[in-house]
Amino acid sequence: MTDPSFSPDQLVAWRGATTATENTASAIDQAVSELLDALVRRNQLQPHHLISMVFSVTADLDALFPASVARRRPGWQAVALLDTQQMHVPGDLSHCIRLFAHGWLPRGRVPEHPYLRGAVSLRPDRQ
Repeated sequence: MTDPSFSPDQLVAWRGATTATENTASAIDQAVSELLDALVRRNQLQPHHLISMVFSVTADLDALFPASVARRRPGWQAVALLDTQQMHVPGDLSHCIRLFAHGWLPRGRVPEHPYLRGAVSLRPDRQ
């Protein structure tokens, strides 16, 4: 007999974005850390909930790989991480760091997608 309180997890995807104040390792580290903290806090995540994460950055950010920030987080050694450059679109938001992640949430919970700093303009429907 199964436990009636048990709810199997569901595979979900998260999106999110932020902006760095400038193209320095310190500014990118700070922005990525803030974005990951928001993702974890809003979704009540533990490292074992995460499967993979892809970061994309605009061409004006090249001082630090965002995945290197995630890789330093305790317990994140099993999370598959990848960096890529965002395609250039004239007029797009500058100094932007986006993430796309996959992981597990309890069934019925809706993933919360963090859009921070200047990136809130990318998703006004999420404010």
